[in-house]
Amino acid sequence: MISMNRMKRWLAAGICALAVTAPAQAAEKVYRLKLAESWPTNFPVFGDSPRNMAAMAEKMSKGRLKITIDSKNKHKAPLGVFDMVRAGQYDMGHSASYYWKGKVPATLYFTTMPFGMTAPEQYSWFYHGGGMELMEKVYGKYNVLSFPGGNTGNQMGGWFQKEIKSLDDLKGLKMRIPGFAGEVLAKLGAKPTNIPAGELYTALERRTIDALEWVGPSLDLRMGFHKIAPFYYTGWHEPATELQFMINKRSWDRLPADLQEILRVAMRTAAYDMYIQSYHESGVNLEKIENDFPDVQIKTFPESVMSAMRKANDELLAEKAAEDPLAKEILESQASYMKKVRRWTEISDKAYLNSIAQ
Repeated sequence: MISMNRMKRWLAAGICALAVTAPAQAAEKVYRLKLAESWPTNFPVFGDSPRNMAAMAEKMSKGRLKITIDSKNKHKAPLGVFDMVRAGQYDMGHSASYYWKGKVPATLYFTTMPFGMTAPEQYSWFYHGGGMELMEKVYGKYNVLSFPGGNTGNQMGGWFQKEIKSLDDLKGLKMRIPGFAGEVLAKLGAKPTNIPAGELYTALERRTIDALEWVGPSLDLRMGFHKIAPFYYTGWHEPATELQFMINKRSWDRLPADLQEILRVAMRTAAYDMYIQSYHESGVNLEKIENDFPDVQIKTFPESVMSAMRKANDELLAEKAAEDPLAKEILESQASYMKKVRRWTEISDKAYLNSIAQ
């Protein structure tokens, strides 16, 4: 028979062995997340952001965090990513917050606003001016966390088949333009619509729409819009278009604290990487447009049109704030912060560019 003392020694040894191996086994556990994006397969710049994020997260976690990505070609719902993440059908999403304004109006303000902040100003607002807390206040109601997911910088005002010379040219104009800018143009008599990226060229070519805005030279050139719309207008409506990473709250809570932090860092880094990539691509492609496609006319909207759009924008903002206390809180936060930092923008970047142009 085995003596009681020997049995105790064996049990003690077994407990010690478990104590030593348990942390190692826990550290080796792999957490797998699925992400749905609003973009087609291999879509440049936009699609690079979630893939860069996933690669960084896997590398930093030494393989413990693996994220697979389904493009819109697979899930077939480019404008339904929010719903799929909220329902837990996907753990994560990569899209644009203003796509959900019909379901959750307050999400509109976290992409960009007409006549609003530039990309550096908006990033400062997110991370140092209370923007992240307000975004959590909006998305938390739907069991979703949202993070900045990559910025395009100032977007172009769009491709038009006819020149815009006055407000009359906007009346009845069928234009693909999402977000708050669509509401501004609707107030001035245009007919805005939202169409997924893969359908834009065909819609413009077949005259289903008269004009469209997409991004800027970074992506517009490869879409071929210059072949069917000769007027390319400078921007007013999306000065700092921020995409978003979303994650289902239950999926987030299942991650250990260190993997949550790794995911935060990976998302933030991928967002910045997309911003500088987009800036680079726009510079390179603008040069190509000007050199290789001289028939493209780069225009700025007439002052009368810009004044009318700003007036309509201000009136709509006042209406939104009056209707919804949360919208009022977000809009006041953005306006206050922009007033604070815009002075620095004016005497730094703007003054510098004005000075060297003399």
